[in-house]
Amino acid sequence: MRYLLDTHTVLWMRENNPRLNRAKWETIFYSPDNEVFVSIASLWEMTIKRSLGKLDFEGSIEDFAADLEMRHGFTLLPIAPTDLDRLQTLPHHHGDPFDRLLIAQALEHGVTAVTNNRNWKKYRCKVQW
Repeated sequence: MRYLLDTHTVLWMRENNPRLNRAKWETIFYSPDNEVFVSIASLWEMTIKRSLGKLDFEGSIEDFAADLEMRHGFTLLPIAPTDLDRLQTLPHHHGDPFDRLLIAQALEHGVTAVTNNRNWKKYRCKVQW
């Protein structure tokens, strides 16, 4: 299977947040049969939140991204023009611009989103939580 992690999922995984059932997700995150993506949009969202003082963690975003790739084996998903075309046609069920871009990417790339945000289902996006 192919999965796209929502921003909060990535952050909760990194900080071992109990809202993310680690035992449940380890089989998905680290199964050799699965491909796990983290969007550049999530890194962009984290960068903005850090600059506004709403998010704090040690190290740079570059180091964070390298850790996702090297230690966890996740693939960074760039933002492609086809993702933006999909974004532009999404209905406006939800106002968060980062979520909307991630939803567009999940739909465009045919991946299952890992999020606890119920709004994503309004877009007929495959969601697992």
